[in-house]
Amino acid sequence: MTNTQKTLVVPMMLIGSMFAVLGFALGINAFFVPFVKEAFNISITMSYLVMTATFASFVVFGVPSGIILKKCGYKGGMIIAFLIMALGFLLIVPAAKIINFPLLLLALFVSGMGQTLLTGAVNTYVTILGPEESAASRISIMGICSKTFYAVASLMLAMFMDLSNVRIEDTIVPFYIITGILVVMGFFYYFAPLPEIKAAGEEGSGDTSEVSAYANTKTSILQFPHLLLGVGAIFFDIGVEYLALGSINDYATILKLPSPQNYVWFASAGMVIGYILGVLFIPKVVSQGTALLLSTISGIVVTLAIVLFPVRISIYLVALLGLANALMWPAIWPLAIADLGKFTKMGSSLLVTGIIGGAFLPLLFGYVADKASHQIAYVVCLPAYLYIMYYALSGSKIRTKTEGNPS
Repeated sequence: MTNTQKTLVVPMMLIGSMFAVLGFALGINAFFVPFVKEAFNISITMSYLVMTATFASFVVFGVPSGIILKKCGYKGGMIIAFLIMALGFLLIVPAAKIINFPLLLLALFVSGMGQTLLTGAVNTYVTILGPEESAASRISIMGICSKTFYAVASLMLAMFMDLSNVRIEDTIVPFYIITGILVVMGFFYYFAPLPEIKAAGEEGSGDTSEVSAYANTKTSILQFPHLLLGVGAIFFDIGVEYLALGSINDYATILKLPSPQNYVWFASAGMVIGYILGVLFIPKVVSQGTALLLSTISGIVVTLAIVLFPVRISIYLVALLGLANALMWPAIWPLAIADLGKFTKMGSSLLVTGIIGGAFLPLLFGYVADKASHQIAYVVCLPAYLYIMYYALSGSKIRTKTEGNPS
């Protein structure tokens, strides 16, 4: 291990634990979708508002999170994010006590604001922590932490809440515990040895390379076409990723399979396998762009198989959808923030607004599932994969033609 690699170990471990928290927070939605459907006696479409409430915050709080990161730095933003998430999950307690679905959605929205801030901070931090060409590999390591704890959320909540005997009051104790843990972790990170770092070309980075010169010719974040198209790629990526992760428990519940809360482990395991492949092969064997292209092709093939295969087999193919989705985020993020220089923090905040895809695609999935079936509803993934394929082939390579362009 080189000296550079050694210096990355502690920051990577700390950031990995934050990715685990993000995964856990989003994993709560996968358990809540079938739970609230029974607890509040609502339709499938309405139950997917759980995901809509969380992901809508990424649009509303995306730009403010960039301002917070600019003023407080990455570490300060991370700490603030933990406290906001704690407040959101604490609000679930009164929602359960008075059995109020809109208040529950508000609680998830507030928690989502904290997730928005933390997502922008940790993904950009880990991207610029080391060489640009291996950023997808580092994010893949973080993804293993995230998706493992995404599934752990269902396991932990199942200790308190039973999907076969739903009682809304069972949410009170676990969310007191979750709130307390988040507050303690926020204080821990305040004292943690996490250095403040800057991307090439950011103010105070001391960078004078072509990247900095290219970014310095711009006057607005909107002048980076590869970033703007990247927001669309993130939109569709998060949509299909959390559609697969968030729907599989519900699918198992509809099919009346035993222990439906455990099926999220299949989709999460698929993603973890994909992340491991990313760590092993990016950039040594394939580039970030090639990995993204292969992922989209796999997603199209698996989606068609889910729709066409017998229903008892198709639910397990959703796990393969997790495998196909795994490397899209790790590839899109570094491709989209490349060459932003002094606009890096604002660029990351703009990218997180694309996470609203996690609100729209699952909701559309729920609507189609209500009208047709869960199996047919997976066709909503196809347009998403086609757009991401375009981004891999062309959109990520577009740069405004100016003097000093590094492309």
